Amino acid sequence: MGFTLIELIMVILLVGVLAVFAAPRLLNSTDFNARGFHDETLAFLRYAQKTAIAQRRTVCVTFTLSSAVLKVDNDGTAGCEANLVGPRGDSPGTITARSGVSYSSLPTTVSFDALGQPGAAQTLQVQGVARSITVEAGTGYVHE
Repeated sequence: MGFTLIELIMVILLVGVLAVFAAPRLLNSTDFNARGFHDETLAFLRYAQKTAIAQRRTVCVTFTLSSAVLKVDNDGTAGCEANLVGPRGDSPGTITARSGVSYSSLPTTVSFDALGQPGAAQTLQVQGVARSITVEAGTGYVHE
């Protein structure tokens, strides 16, 4: 038995659609991973701010070249010495970049006080992503 012309056309059409959407992701996974890490960092900072407000304590996000860690101030000294559970339930809350992805410019620490306000305005940049992440000084608003 063979295939009908309509079946062959449908298979070719499906393969074409998959090639259009899947090939760019497979061929350029670094850009895709960089954008994912950028979005994850944005959400991580927002989580830190909301946790600081909810727990009425200082929460710090400490950065390395390819990761970020959540810490909390337990004794009121604003030192952020204790680990803080992250949004995925890991302690300390940590995000790590995939291979080939890193921050191109970053502060060492972003801290949010009990009102959700940062110590100072901060800007972060993930390598390979055009938009930077900004934390506003007065309000703590975290945005692209």
